[in-house]
Amino acid sequence: MTTLPSRAPRSLLLVLLASITALSGCTVGPDYRGAPDVPGSHGHAFVRAPTTGLAATPAPSQWWTTLNDPQLNALIDAALAHNPNLQAAQARLRQSREQLLQQRTKALPNLSVDAAAVRVREPDLSLLQSSDNNAQGGQGTNSSVGRGPLQLYTAAFDASWELDLFGGVRRATESSSAQAQAVEADFADAQVSLAAEVAQAYIGLRDQQQRLLLANQSTELAQKTLELVQQRRTRGVAADADVERQTTQVENTRATLIPLDEQITESLDQLAVLTGQAPGALDQALSKPSALPILPAAVPVDDPASLLRQRPDIRAAERRLASINAQIGQHTADLFPKVTLMGFLGSTGVNPADLAKKSALTWLGVPYLQWNVFDFGRTHSSIRQAEAGRDEAAATYTQTVLAALQDANNALSRYGHQRDSVARLQQIEASANRSERLMHQRYGAGASSLIDLMDTQRTQFTAHQNLIEGQADLLKDFVSLQKSLGLGWQ
Repeated sequence: MTTLPSRAPRSLLLVLLASITALSGCTVGPDYRGAPDVPGSHGHAFVRAPTTGLAATPAPSQWWTTLNDPQLNALIDAALAHNPNLQAAQARLRQSREQLLQQRTKALPNLSVDAAAVRVREPDLSLLQSSDNNAQGGQGTNSSVGRGPLQLYTAAFDASWELDLFGGVRRATESSSAQAQAVEADFADAQVSLAAEVAQAYIGLRDQQQRLLLANQSTELAQKTLELVQQRRTRGVAADADVERQTTQVENTRATLIPLDEQITESLDQLAVLTGQAPGALDQALSKPSALPILPAAVPVDDPASLLRQRPDIRAAERRLASINAQIGQHTADLFPKVTLMGFLGSTGVNPADLAKKSALTWLGVPYLQWNVFDFGRTHSSIRQAEAGRDEAAATYTQTVLAALQDANNALSRYGHQRDSVARLQQIEASANRSERLMHQRYGAGASSLIDLMDTQRTQFTAHQNLIEGQADLLKDFVSLQKSLGLGWQ
């Protein structure tokens, strides 16, 4: 009978360890090569950008600070800190990070510790036999006496470690990491939307308050005109139809006050809820009318390539594509065997001191091989499903980029056209102001009546009101532009 040399087991162990090390570097499945290229995403400028009013410089993330409105800054800061929807998105982000941490621990060994102290007392057999003899009417004794309580102490360590030979665990970790980054981008996207929503509501509030002031002034002017017409009718200069026509004008002007007042209340409540407060909480702070924020002289707008870096929804779509791509390798690893190393080290004794004795030690080491050879195509089906999911995610990413480019170009186009519209409204207001001054001079010289002057002033109020509404729309288009560029996340 031949025996292996003493170095043979050690050589076999070294070969086994070398093989495991080599296999542990193997990762099956396709490596992620990045998102697909989308036409139009690498241009030097947006195709719908206006030729004036823009600056080809990187835009600040906190774009609302360029409007120089402290109340707006405070509202957005409060919303980012206390909005419930944003807090929910932040909670989802923490969940995804903890899931990633759990996934990473699957690549590490599992170790458990067990310990027990047992105390057992055996029954007294002599009492049992004496009871039997009495029952049978016999005499006899038994020298068997119950022993005192027995004590037993044990401590053990269990360990198991699944060797990631083909990278299945690494691919799962890669997928979870990309998914966590996608949820992080979702949180940033929620910040972008929230900042824009607060700014839109605030601009709407200031617009409504300014128009309400003008509507009140116009109502007062219409009422004075009605009184003059009534006086003229008393003197026989005006007809009843003139009075009725002016009365209708007064009531129509007063009717515009009701919806404006309602809109102001709704805007105040909307801002309160957006900042995590109950309706009515901001009435005292914001009920006093204030002017609209002032736009910067030039709006910073970068190129389309920066859009891919800035917009959180694009980053989220790209990260989900990377996550699903890693799942292909995760399922592919199921085609190969899995090796788990299991070990046990324990000690048992009747006294705690016996646990440290070498003779009380027990150990066990087991390499466990598992290979699901016949699964009737379930693993291949999972792989094909993951590949289809990757193709869907790639198409979703492309659509997200194209939609973002369309959103940015449309926002730029609307902003440019609204700037032109505001310029026209400014000219109309300037003309109305000149007309009012001329009519005032004519009235002072006795060349025109007071009614003519009031009609001219009413036209002036209308022009001013249209200008304020146009400026508010321009500010809202500015906010939409910042949102389309993916700005506003921290």
